[in-house]
Amino acid sequence: MKIIANNRKATFHYELLNTLEAGIVLTGTEVKSLRQGRMSLSDAYITNLANQDHELFILNVHIDEYAQAKYFTHVPKRPRKLLLKKRESIKWIQAIRQKGMTIIPLSMYFNNKNIVKLNIALCKGKNVIDKRKTIQDREWKREESKILKRNRSF
Repeated sequence: MKIIANNRKATFHYELLNTLEAGIVLTGTEVKSLRQGRMSLSDAYITNLANQDHELFILNVHIDEYAQAKYFTHVPKRPRKLLLKKRESIKWIQAIRQKGMTIIPLSMYFNNKNIVKLNIALCKGKNVIDKRKTIQDREWKREESKILKRNRSF
């Protein structure tokens, strides 16, 4: 499994409730650009567009244009359709209609069969107090690991 991009800020800004692996509809030049690792998931989110009953789309994913393509290039920030089973997509659409819930991408990768997959999560936004607690926990783990390393050296 080759990871193309990670959304590193996702666990800081959101509380992850449920995760799922989804396929994504891409063009040829987009896949070639992904093989070069030229993309960003930082501002991306997933929603269903108007008049779509059971389809989810990912928005604000920036995939750079493929430099060697002359005529058949793609738009870098176009909405891209996710490939999910109908039952799963309906369940996730109902979940995001609740207040404070959203779906965000965690990572994009090539699986063993060289197919692009997207790891997505149903999330609830954190408030400032929760973010401070996350920072405190991270710093405490860092200090704890330093103390353990010092004790092992003696």
